[in-house]
Amino acid sequence: MTPRLPGRRRGASVKNVAAAAGVSLGTVSNVLNRPDRVRPATRDRVERAMLDLGFVRNEGARQLRAGTSRALAYVMLDARNPFFTDVAQGIEDAAMADELSLFICNSAGSDQRERAHLEHLQQQRVQGILITPVDPESDFLAAIVRRGTPVVIVDRTRGADAFCTVAVDDVLGGRLAVEHLLELGHERVAFVGGPTTIGQVRDRLEGARAAWAEAGRDPDTLVHLVTQALTVAEGRAAGERLAGLPRRRRPTAAFCANDLLALGLLQQTIGTGGEVPGDLAIVGYDDIDFAEAAAVPLSSVRQPRQGLGSRAAELVLDEATDPDHEHQQVVFQPELVVQAPTRGWTSPARARGPMQGPITARGCRWSSLGW
Repeated sequence: MTPRLPGRRRGASVKNVAAAAGVSLGTVSNVLNRPDRVRPATRDRVERAMLDLGFVRNEGARQLRAGTSRALAYVMLDARNPFFTDVAQGIEDAAMADELSLFICNSAGSDQRERAHLEHLQQQRVQGILITPVDPESDFLAAIVRRGTPVVIVDRTRGADAFCTVAVDDVLGGRLAVEHLLELGHERVAFVGGPTTIGQVRDRLEGARAAWAEAGRDPDTLVHLVTQALTVAEGRAAGERLAGLPRRRRPTAAFCANDLLALGLLQQTIGTGGEVPGDLAIVGYDDIDFAEAAAVPLSSVRQPRQGLGSRAAELVLDEATDPDHEHQQVVFQPELVVQAPTRGWTSPARARGPMQGPITARGCRWSSLGW
């Protein structure tokens, strides 16, 4: 027989609480589940007994009786990316407002790991699952819904309308970034991002190409540097590739598919003696806090990250509780955030005037846009 550790005591039961408070088991149950039905004086006496006895509610037993837990779950795509942790914050805020807990899982871009998380969460009987999936069209997601667990897709879209989805218009976001660079006078721009199996990358590239074409620019002067992932390391590698191009073919600006790529590109450019924006202007995507806090603050296309999460949580809770729930495909609009002093910055050719000599940006180290 295993000896009991000194000072350790068995957890108090509902029966112990009822005896200590001098009430029935039903009264203790009401205090736990329907406190508004219990007179304040009786409720106070039961709560004091719980505190004195160190009573901890057995949530597992409650879940067995109710058939569901007081929890939501979010399966994020990449915990290393602050974008997804901000989305999770929005989900958690909405969950706490409804007195729910939140499980956070990380698929790390692996469909096998994602599936393992989803199977475990179903076993936990969570009220609903929010997910940024590896593959939005996965049949496994549909199977989860058929088994009775609501699923909302976050930061992705899906072909059919059998799911609620919450996403951002990434085609518009790509257009906003490149239109801004065009306004500043750039004539050769790199789009840094990949792999193109990621829907957001494809959409942002589509918007960038549309803006470039509508400006009448040669498609070959919008260079696509494909990366293997959306990480800082891949951004640094892209910077090395750009630096290796002949000067006449080298872009003067880069639009990165996310801020992590942009930060890596910024590190590589400055670390090898280049200047931003003097040698290379950089625009990111997501507007994470690190982008603004960088040595050279990055202009970026802002997504309402916490808004995505909170809206998705509202939808999954509505689906879990409303028998007349109707699926919605919510699309947020992105916003270009330009860091000062880029507003009004123009190319050297435009900026020259009779009272000015040749203008360069060698002394302007704060902006991430401009020349």
